[in-house]
Amino acid sequence: MDAFDVAVIGSGPGGYVAAIRCAQLGLKTALIEKYNTLGGTCLNVGCIPSKALLDSSHHYEDATKHFDTHGIEIPGEIIANLSKMVARKDSVVAQTTKGIEFLMDKNKITVLHGFGSFKDAHTIAVKDNDGKTTDISAKNTIIATGSKPSQLPFITQDKERIITSTEALSLPEIPKHLVVIGGGVIGLELGQVYKRLGAEVTVVEYADRIIPSMDAALSKELTKVMKKQKVKFLLSHGVKEVTRKGDVVIVKANDKKGAEVVLEADYCLVAVGRSPYTAGLNAAAAGVNLDERGRIVTNSHLQTATPHIYAIGDVVAGAMLAHKAEEEGTMVAEIIAGQKPHIDYNLIPGVVYTWPEVAAVGKTEEQLKESNTPYKVGQFPMRALGRSRASMDLDGFVKILAHKETDEVLGVHMIGARCADLIAEAVVAMEFRASAEDISRMSHAHPTFAEAVKEAALAATEDRALHI
Repeated sequence: MDAFDVAVIGSGPGGYVAAIRCAQLGLKTALIEKYNTLGGTCLNVGCIPSKALLDSSHHYEDATKHFDTHGIEIPGEIIANLSKMVARKDSVVAQTTKGIEFLMDKNKITVLHGFGSFKDAHTIAVKDNDGKTTDISAKNTIIATGSKPSQLPFITQDKERIITSTEALSLPEIPKHLVVIGGGVIGLELGQVYKRLGAEVTVVEYADRIIPSMDAALSKELTKVMKKQKVKFLLSHGVKEVTRKGDVVIVKANDKKGAEVVLEADYCLVAVGRSPYTAGLNAAAAGVNLDERGRIVTNSHLQTATPHIYAIGDVVAGAMLAHKAEEEGTMVAEIIAGQKPHIDYNLIPGVVYTWPEVAAVGKTEEQLKESNTPYKVGQFPMRALGRSRASMDLDGFVKILAHKETDEVLGVHMIGARCADLIAEAVVAMEFRASAEDISRMSHAHPTFAEAVKEAALAATEDRALHI
C-alpha cells in the first residue's frame, strides 16, 4: 500500500491548489479525483465554461447592437451559432484542465483517478472506473469534494428540459423561453447568456430581490440594468410545481399575496444554489462529522473531529467560491507543514460575472446597520467617467462604506465594467486597513474605470468627489 504525507480528495481549485502547496513544502502528496479530468466543478462545468459562454454571447451582443455605433458595419445577417460557442467553451475547458495535469506532473504529485472513500482515519480506498480498488495510507488528508447543484424536492430534473447549470452549458439550441428559478449568481449569469442570444428569459426568485446576500444597492442597480436588457423578474414568488409536457415546461408559482402565476417555457433552469458533496465519502469511518446541512464540521484551522483530517471549500461552511477554496487549500497545506497562516474571511470578494459585472468585499450597508456600526457612504456613478463614455459602459457605480469616526474602509460594493478586476484594489486597501482618505490620495491613471474607486473614496471623505 502506497503511503503519503498528504492525500487530497477532490481536484477542484481548492484541492489541486492544496496539493501543489503541499508538494512545494516537501510533502509527498496524492490527489484523488473521481472524474477523468482534473479541475472539479469550477474548471469543467462551472466558473470557466460559464465565463467562456458569457464572453462569446457578449461578443455577439456587441456585434448586433453596438458595432454600428462604433462605425463597424457588417453586411448581411449576424448569426449566433450556439454549437460553435459550445465547442469553443469545450476547448477552453480542455486547455485549462490539461494545464492542471501539467502542474501535477511538474510538482511530482501522484494523481489517482477513482472514487475516494475512507476505510479508516488513515486509509483511503480509491475505486476506479473499472471497479478496481486501490488502498493508500495518508498521514494527513484534505477533503475537497466540493458541491453539487441543489434541488427542490418537488421538482424532477430530467436534465433535458428541466435542467441544472451543468446542462445549461451545453444546450442543443437557443431556448425560445428560458425560465430561471433562482436570482443568484448562477441563474443570472446563464440567464444573461441566453438572453443575449435571443431567448426570452424570466427569473423567478423567492426573495424580494436578486443577489440577496449582496448589498441592497447592488441588487437594485442590477435589477434595473437587466430589466433594461429585457430580462423579466418575478420577485417574492415561491415556485410550487414544475412539470413537463413534451417540449413544454410548465412552472407554477405563488406571488407574495398567494395568487398563482403560470409560466410556459421550452427550458427551465433550476439554479437555487449548491449543496456540499459528501456522498460515498464514508466520513463516519474516519471520525469526520457532518452538520445539519451536510457540511463537514471543522474548527478555525479547518480540522475535522479527527485532527489530521481537514476539509476545505464548498464542503465546509462559508461562501462557495473557488478563490475561497484556494485560500483554504493553501492555509491547510501550510498548517500541515508547521506554519501559521491565516485567512480573513471578511476580505474574500464576491463577484457576479453578468455585464455589467458586480463585485463586493467587506460589510454591506445592511450589516453595518444591524451591528450599529457608525459609517459613512461615498458613491460615484460610472457614467461620470470619461472611460465609461468612451466605451459606452455607463451603468453602475462604486460605493465605499467607511467608519464614521476612524475613516477605515469597511466595505466596497461596485457594479460596472471590469468590476471583477477592480475589486482587487479594494481587497488590497482593506487588507492594509486603509482609510477612505488613503485611497482618495492615491493616483489613479486617467482615463480608467478605476478612477471610480478614487472618486467614491473622495465622496466618503468629506463629500468631495471631483467629477460630480
